[in-house]
Amino acid sequence: MRFLIDAQLPPALARAITSEGYDAVHVRDIDLTSASDHAVWAEASLRGAVIITKDEDFVMIARIRDETSAPAVVWIRIRNCSKKALLEAVVPILPTVVTMVEAGEKVIEVR
Repeated sequence: MRFLIDAQLPPALARAITSEGYDAVHVRDIDLTSASDHAVWAEASLRGAVIITKDEDFVMIARIRDETSAPAVVWIRIRNCSKKALLEAVVPILPTVVTMVEAGEKVIEVR
C-alpha cells in the first residue's frame, strides 16, 4: 500500500511507514509542501496513495468527491504532540489502517 504524508506531519512519519514495509512519501520529498489540497489530492490519485493528514479539508474533499477511485484519507486527530508520540500512535495501527482501506473505508480517523 502507498501513503502520501501531508505537510502538517513530519517527514519522519513517511520514513517510519517505509520501515514497516509500506511505500510512503512526504509532500516535501516531491516538492508539494506548499501545494494546494487539490494538488496533493491529485498527486495521491496519480500514485494510488492513501493521504495521511491532520487537515480536515481532505475529509471534506473525500466526502464531496465520493468517487470509488478517490484516495482514502487517514485523518490524524491526535493533538499536537512530539514526533516520537505521533510515531508511537500511528505505526502500530498501520496493519489495521491497511485492512480498513482494503475493505473500502474512505475516511479513517486516528485519535
